[in-house]
Amino acid sequence: MTLPCIYREDKKMKAGAKANLQISDWGKLDYGRAFCQQKELVRNRIEGSYCDHLVFAEHPPVVTIGRSGGITDLCVDQETLRSQDVALHKTDRGGKATFHGPGQMVVYPVLKLRDQDLHAYLHKLLQITAEVIESYGLKTKFKQGQPGIWVSDAKIASVGIAVRKQVAYHGIALNVHIDTRWFDLIIPCGRPGEKITSLKRELEIPPEMSQVKKRFVKVFCRTLHYSAFRLNADEAHPKQIERHPQWLVRSAPDLKAVDRMETRLGKLHLATVCQSAHCPNLGECFGRGTAAFMILGDRCTRKCRFCAVEKDAPKPVDENEPVRVARAVQLLGLNHAVVTSVTRDDLPDGGARQFVRTIRQIRKTCKDTCVEVLVPDFNGAINALQNVCESRPDVFNHNIETVARLYDKIRPIAKYQRSLSILSYAFGQGLWVKSGLMLGLGETADEIKKTLLDLKHTGCEALTLGQYLAPSKDHAPVARYVPPEEFEMWAETARNMGFKAVASGPLVRSSYRADAMRVETERLPKNCNDRGLNLWKPKDLLLKSDPAQICTVKTSPKPHVGL
Repeated sequence: MTLPCIYREDKKMKAGAKANLQISDWGKLDYGRAFCQQKELVRNRIEGSYCDHLVFAEHPPVVTIGRSGGITDLCVDQETLRSQDVALHKTDRGGKATFHGPGQMVVYPVLKLRDQDLHAYLHKLLQITAEVIESYGLKTKFKQGQPGIWVSDAKIASVGIAVRKQVAYHGIALNVHIDTRWFDLIIPCGRPGEKITSLKRELEIPPEMSQVKKRFVKVFCRTLHYSAFRLNADEAHPKQIERHPQWLVRSAPDLKAVDRMETRLGKLHLATVCQSAHCPNLGECFGRGTAAFMILGDRCTRKCRFCAVEKDAPKPVDENEPVRVARAVQLLGLNHAVVTSVTRDDLPDGGARQFVRTIRQIRKTCKDTCVEVLVPDFNGAINALQNVCESRPDVFNHNIETVARLYDKIRPIAKYQRSLSILSYAFGQGLWVKSGLMLGLGETADEIKKTLLDLKHTGCEALTLGQYLAPSKDHAPVARYVPPEEFEMWAETARNMGFKAVASGPLVRSSYRADAMRVETERLPKNCNDRGLNLWKPKDLLLKSDPAQICTVKTSPKPHVGL
């Protein structure tokens, strides 16, 4: 069997040359965070900004279900999993259900395959793992049509691979000294009665995890022709990555509901920000039959350091997308639909036309549905903003995201004052205005209060406050985890400032339970003198008829509001 050539850059390597390999040890890391970090490695490898990577990890107890698996691969109900602190994730690798937990060596090679021969690569990965196992004096065997490795008729290693644009990811899990009783929770790889073993069960003196990792690296580099490697942490004592505090841990989602929603959206070829941004509330919202539709594709033209949405060259605008979104709203029976988008700086109007067409199509198809838009800044194009406002969405949402001081670091292309002006402009057009702010990026209490005051001065009625969670190690790091009590304090502060609807909590996101955020009472007067507010005036915008012109605002007066 021919081994595919795995190389560092997208250029053909000279004969006899060996590729570079970066080796990382993530230590004990939650599966969800590890998956996000792995996806970021894949994106960077596709772009050519990273060389090939070999990543080691151990996960807290978790059941993962691959593309061909489902809820029927569980031997217990989801409540039992929750009671035993076992997480549940559906993932994009091949295969069915498997278990990961302490004492299991999980290896994620993120490699570029030159000839796209995924089967050849999978065979080599199994051979490498088998050689490591056999180095301890054990005899391994493979089974036809069953990916994995067996010792004494019991499975000791599982494999699951995915590939995207010639970059392979996911990998192999080797049972070193894991408690194999955990596997009683599932039907391993869809085979009832499958026996599971480990190196500890097969050997009189089980090896240390660090030793197994070292042997794996040696065989991997020799077999796949890598010349050098570097560990980010000491082999014997991998760096421990801080786990999320307990208040950020969610119960396992209803996989049937998630599958049902994903199937519906897949048939309509629609993207959601829930999926693209790795929202922690995806399971709950999909279970309730709600979603925030993301139009204009799933690739963003900006590289904000907090966002998990893919950054890449965008695809052409899909003219049929508004019809499909409206159809989805109808099929789901939504009384409140949220429509957002990636940022499209490549379009003259920033994608405003697609927002307008989507709003109109939803209104045409579902006359009684409230429509909320969560818009980008349209690069400051006033005509684009005006067109969206004239389409009269029931809720106009534009997130301020963070405090002014952190914009250069977190949102380098966006402008704090521009975002305030957009909100003020929408308010001036008689729209119900909403915005959101992330906490945990390094902001101070005074900066949070100043931002809330600035938002209130724009006429903003509704506010969301949530914990920032880094999608990967290459995004801005979490400066601190804000406790629920502090979120409650900020909610009370915002209400005292005059915000009519506030959702504040560690897992709150912009469109989370958006229907409940909608104020049902009669709107307050839109004249700023009737509100007692010193608003950002639309005159602060440089109003231009050319959509390519950029909106800017003057330095704001000192905030003043009667509390």
